[in-house]
Amino acid sequence: MTEPIKWVYTEKVKEHFTNPKNILEDESSYDEDGKGLVGNVQCGDQMLMVIKVDSTSQVITDCKWKTYGCASAIASTSILSEHVTGMSLDDAYKLTPKDIVKDLGGLPEHKIHCSVLGDKALRAAIDDYCKRSGIQRMAGKEDSRVICKCMNVTNHEIENAVKEGASTYRKLQEQTKIGTVCGQCEEEATRLLEEYK
Repeated sequence: MTEPIKWVYTEKVKEHFTNPKNILEDESSYDEDGKGLVGNVQCGDQMLMVIKVDSTSQVITDCKWKTYGCASAIASTSILSEHVTGMSLDDAYKLTPKDIVKDLGGLPEHKIHCSVLGDKALRAAIDDYCKRSGIQRMAGKEDSRVICKCMNVTNHEIENAVKEGASTYRKLQEQTKIGTVCGQCEEEATRLLEEYK
């Protein structure tokens, strides 16, 4: 007789995976203020996030999402969508995968990279909202530069990944998903990796 498979995730991850919150059911009828799409189905993960924003207070009033991803990606995005509803755009823009993993009570080490899609899609949606609204920049974005256009990875994210222990390009990819779609950013990402080390 074989033993049942042990669930390696926290109960909070299990809850958000089996009962995800704020899924975008009908994209065509959702009138979003900002829309972010990151990743690529061909490489395994893709995330769409849409937000509604109160234009007076600059607070996110609704956040919906759709993903092609694993249990960690689904749970991470589900809890992120709850977390950012009612949050200012500035505060939401500064959220990191570490914040999301903490809210979930942790993820297995080899699955932490799955939590990066949600925050990247959120920032892309906020950027889209700002562009549509004629807002110049979000706090925390002043000198940020997108290095990987496919996954919306900035120089700041590379720097933060290095501070958190990414010492090789492969480790950088695991933490940020940089260069996992077309790979055109590898040279610049490697240069910045060495600079930040």
